[in-house]
Amino acid sequence: MATVCVEVTIDIPAQRVWEAVADVGAVHRRLLPGRVADAQIEGDVRILTMPDGSRVRELILAIDHTIRRMAYTVTDGQSLPLTYHHAAFQVFDDGDHSRLVWLTDVLPHAMIDAVRGRVERGIEEMKEVLESNEAKR
Repeated sequence: MATVCVEVTIDIPAQRVWEAVADVGAVHRRLLPGRVADAQIEGDVRILTMPDGSRVRELILAIDHTIRRMAYTVTDGQSLPLTYHHAAFQVFDDGDHSRLVWLTDVLPHAMIDAVRGRVERGIEEMKEVLESNEAKR
């Protein structure tokens, strides 16, 4: 299994970053408004609607407030030809800032570069959105 691990320092306290990550039904507003058009929750399943109308189904595996970790797996609608996709976010205190870590496991191994590019862009987009929203508070 291939793993991508990216992280970013965000100029916001960890608890506020965690609140946005843990709000799984609001990813389209709080983390990735340009990349995700809408999100719906049906039980433990999150259904993301992309700007082009395509839909991705994700099973939310864990939302752990104690260790600030959220894990999910894509079950349907993946645009890349992946046979397995599991990811987790974890938020760590870093003084007045926070550190957001995004781990993604994928198969087949050959897709790692494509996944890495998406994850690296995604975490930078999240940082920008979170810091911009914080400045508006």
